[in-house]
Amino acid sequence: MTPPPSQIFAPEALAGRVVLVTGGGTNLGKQAAIELAAAGAQVVIAGRREEVLAAAAEEIGERCSCVAGDIREPADATRIVESTRQRHGRLDVLVNNAGGQYFVPAEEIAAKGWRAVRRLNVGGTYTMIRAAVGTGFGDDGGTVVNVTVSPHHGMPAMAHTGAARAAVEQLTRELAAEWAQRGIAVVAAAIGRLDTESLRKYPEVVWKGAARSVPLQRLGTMQEFGWLVALLAGPLGRALSGSVVTLDGAADNWFGPWPPPTLTDDAGAVPTEERRA
Repeated sequence: MTPPPSQIFAPEALAGRVVLVTGGGTNLGKQAAIELAAAGAQVVIAGRREEVLAAAAEEIGERCSCVAGDIREPADATRIVESTRQRHGRLDVLVNNAGGQYFVPAEEIAAKGWRAVRRLNVGGTYTMIRAAVGTGFGDDGGTVVNVTVSPHHGMPAMAHTGAARAAVEQLTRELAAEWAQRGIAVVAAAIGRLDTESLRKYPEVVWKGAARSVPLQRLGTMQEFGWLVALLAGPLGRALSGSVVTLDGAADNWFGPWPPPTLTDDAGAVPTEERRA
């Protein structure tokens, strides 16, 4: 089955490129894989649940295959990367999409939960990077896309993942500088409040409030995330090495309801000051 065409990229924009997407069986990772395949890339999706991966790969089409493994385990990470090279003869882009957290006030985070979130989001990301750089990328280097989160000014009830993702963004900057001479680009994609299955699993008050707090006045879409990943998987991704590219509808610039209640009239509109002619 041929992947459906992309709405914004040419069908062969990523032709000849091989992209490995972790957490690619569901949600955002799956959407990224769909867009990458639509733009001509050969895509390998990785995750822990083989049956979920297989179903997603079949849905995405002939340009997508899968390999199961735990990105937190070095042996599994190496096997995932080596399987990709065995199938396609190369690896050009690693998308570190796998991650996770749970909704909890900071003072209620148990030590076990803190370690689990950090091990997956920081440890798993770094383990996959080491595997890709060690046995995946060729002499021409490659691109690593690390998926992080926005806003960067703090997320109530998400202190554990905020700290973990901040660590990944700093790791992105450090590795981009250290590996530049080897032709390896490292860029972060910080995503804000997107309308995902993961967001909808939280209490309704959470995701409805999230939408109201975005200055763009809507949640982002998974398709928009796929577009960003496809863009970073192309030549422009190398030029953005060391950067944190934020996709959040301006939420990084504001916290709270939008428009601000202190600026609105009784009808909820922001008044316009009359000017002299």
